[in-house]
Amino acid sequence: MDVTLRCRAYPDEETASEAWRHIEIHRQIRNHAIHDYYSHDYGKRPTAYDQHRKLTDWKQRWPVFSEVSAHAAQQTVSEIDKNVETQKGRRENGYKTGRLKWQGSGERRSVAYQSEGFDVNHTTGQDGYATLRLSKIGHIPIRAHRELPTTENIKRVVLKKERTGDWFICLVTEYPDDDLPEKPSPDSLDPTDCVGVDLGILSYIHTSDDTAVDMLDLSDEYDRYAREQRKLDRKEHRSNNWEKQRQTVATVIRQIKRKVLDYQHKLTTWLVREYDLVAVEDLDVKPMLETSQNAKNKQDAAWSRFLDLLEYKAHLHGTHVVRVEPAGTTKECSECGVETSKLWIREHSCPACGHTEDRDLNAAKNILSRGFSQIGAGRSESTPVQTALPTGTLSVPAKRVVEAGSPEVVRKTP
Repeated sequence: MDVTLRCRAYPDEETASEAWRHIEIHRQIRNHAIHDYYSHDYGKRPTAYDQHRKLTDWKQRWPVFSEVSAHAAQQTVSEIDKNVETQKGRRENGYKTGRLKWQGSGERRSVAYQSEGFDVNHTTGQDGYATLRLSKIGHIPIRAHRELPTTENIKRVVLKKERTGDWFICLVTEYPDDDLPEKPSPDSLDPTDCVGVDLGILSYIHTSDDTAVDMLDLSDEYDRYAREQRKLDRKEHRSNNWEKQRQTVATVIRQIKRKVLDYQHKLTTWLVREYDLVAVEDLDVKPMLETSQNAKNKQDAAWSRFLDLLEYKAHLHGTHVVRVEPAGTTKECSECGVETSKLWIREHSCPACGHTEDRDLNAAKNILSRGFSQIGAGRSESTPVQTALPTGTLSVPAKRVVEAGSPEVVRKTP
């Protein structure tokens, strides 16, 4: 299993200028590789290995290509083959895709090294810092906010400059499967250690043990973004003041993204540490964003990334994560299975058995039941909610999750 460590980088002015020049050269290499790929007839287009062999000729024709690391140049060329495979997969799933596009000046913001061309020095004499050497770029100090792997254990290094002007380093290392905790057998799962998670709009998540976590309030951040964007619109395009204001706008956008990501990290970490099985609805977000009048809130929720983070952390903590079919989870009664149309009604009331409760709680119970069926685990006669729940919903403000940064702030009441 691959794990990525993202660290802040602090190159000096000369190294930063050289790194940016290398990124621009890699942009030209990529554009030339795209041109070479589409210059051949369909069915006869070159593979990544074919274009790797052409790199030598390209360097002789355009000497500037020789100024960057040969290993990094091969990774840039390999991107074409990977992007084509991604497009092929999207077409098979019903999406329309066109040709790969050229990157304009400033659009490319990263360079990657695979297996070779880099070295990490941990003995810098300064606590919390290390030095990364990149071939033909130089030495870059990085902030080691956690223990960094040795050079031989690093598979890939990516140097990136964000639109705010900050530099970051991504270190991709392989986490041995033998070191991962073993997931419990489905037959041995305790229902009180299992949870169903309903993703919503009024609350970000509502669990089957009746815990609701509020949506993240980003109104102040978006108000600031609107103010800074208006200031940018009044500046002369490409002037020095425009560039300074552009970085300010980029900083505001980055703060919004980081706040959402931090929020998701804390929620997913709590779920995989607290439970042995997490059942969650497998939402297809794209059509929801295209048709909904509430698309902006759904986009801020970033449900797809939430599900990906949940599965990623489940491997690290030995937790089962099961994605279930979401259709009918809200309509179906968790007690008798009879479906009832609700539209905008926020309470579930079954006309067959008389069972009444919050509709999100009812959906979460159905999600958990489907998760049990999908994983092949037996379910006790009494539901997990009946064996472990408080009578009232525990509603947790999103602000407590963000500021406290601890799983205990959303832990169910005993």
